[in-house]
Amino acid sequence: METVAVGLGARSYDIRIGRGMLEQGWEGLPRGKRALVVTDSNVDPLYGARCDAALAALDWQVTRAVVPAGETTKSVTHLAALYEQAVAAGLDRGAYIVALGGGVVGDLAGFLAATFLRGIRLIQVPTSLLAMVDSSVGGKTGVNLPQGKNLVGAFYQPELVVADLACLDTLLPREYLSGLAEVVKYGIIWDAALFRRLESDRAALRERDDAVLASIVARSCAIKAEVVSVDEREAGVRAILNFGHTLGHAVEAVAGYERWLHGEAVAVGADYALNLSVQHKGMPVAEADRMRVLQADLGLPGLDHPDIRSLSWEALRAAMVTDKKSVAGSPRFVLAERLGAVSYGCELSDADLERAFTGE
Repeated sequence: METVAVGLGARSYDIRIGRGMLEQGWEGLPRGKRALVVTDSNVDPLYGARCDAALAALDWQVTRAVVPAGETTKSVTHLAALYEQAVAAGLDRGAYIVALGGGVVGDLAGFLAATFLRGIRLIQVPTSLLAMVDSSVGGKTGVNLPQGKNLVGAFYQPELVVADLACLDTLLPREYLSGLAEVVKYGIIWDAALFRRLESDRAALRERDDAVLASIVARSCAIKAEVVSVDEREAGVRAILNFGHTLGHAVEAVAGYERWLHGEAVAVGADYALNLSVQHKGMPVAEADRMRVLQADLGLPGLDHPDIRSLSWEALRAAMVTDKKSVAGSPRFVLAERLGAVSYGCELSDADLERAFTGE
């Protein structure tokens, strides 16, 4: 087991990473609690009963709530249904919400924990690579509205993150590769050495080599923990974690949330941000090309994908208006000056934004 500490004073917690964590990662939790385990229709048949059994060993009284798999589940409608299930489960202020699943479940269940009874305890149990390295860490929770992603939410830290690498064995290839987009992001924005390692280990990563994967997941979590410890509520430097997300969220919204996985959309957004970075931050073209090659070698899409090229720029630009990082309708971007160094809050003209997308 590797343990990464997220230092947030009284809200500090550990991320426990390794094989067998679904059974062994609960050490130190109190006995005799009530819990609502929130999972989805894909994850539940694989890990629902195992999670229940691990908590039952602590004499917990567990109720399981299963939501449909997919991004559209991250909605106010499904949240309202979970409130009803939390009441039916008899949860009190000493109870726990356990988020067992990928990023959608983590965000939805996290917001449930943040708001039910004005806040009860939360444990994140990420089962996808993207959730392990990104969405389960840092306390961002929320649901989508038809107008955009994560427009309703709260910063709410878990008490513990339990990341069992064995859960990655059952991920479909596309879902696994989607998670690598967030790993590449950490190399671009923070850690050039990590990026170089990803380049050298790209074949092993695609094959899900256990030793490489354990180290990469731990380093990614450590980077996010470092950033969040400095800026928990995104008042400053935490904004760099949004590299690739401004266009990425617009792609998800315009395509209807079901066409692209989150990591795939972020990879497209990263490609777009690299165009802007070369044009406006002086990023060397050769470095931008290295990043594009790595993403492509990891099976991630870019701006040249036919389905991306078919999207309307006008629709994408309109979707950016509702992005949480926009100011007075003007989107803000994270742009790279060089590998491992980025600026946030970058504002550009509409003409520059369109040119970076169309290439004209």
